[in-house]
Amino acid sequence: MGIPTKFATISMVLLWLWSVADGVPNTSIINVLCNSGLYTSGDPFGFSLNYVLGDLEKETAAQKNYDYHNISPYPNAYVYGHATCNLNLTSSDCKTCLGAAKMALFSTCQTPRIGARSVLLDCTIRYEQYPFDD
Repeated sequence: MGIPTKFATISMVLLWLWSVADGVPNTSIINVLCNSGLYTSGDPFGFSLNYVLGDLEKETAAQKNYDYHNISPYPNAYVYGHATCNLNLTSSDCKTCLGAAKMALFSTCQTPRIGARSVLLDCTIRYEQYPFDD
């Protein structure tokens, strides 16, 4: 086996390993903060919140630099949102991480809050009833 053949074989093995290697986002919770303000069942805020969180999960992973701000389209109950992911993640891992961040929000802030923030090691998600800059 000559040097070019060894190099080609090693290169192919490394490329194969790289293509099958799958990173997993680190969803360790750093911090979850819950706004003290509440909303009630049936409040239009709940519909706006569902829209914003679903949009953040879906769209953040499709944005350059995994950084996305949004606002609900419902004028009677605005919700503002922001999400980011670690740039080393794949788009799929970003979505996975944001799903975990959303679950951390709802498990920590068990009563319906008008604002919350979940900071995980590889991503963060936040929503509020008012505009904010992160």
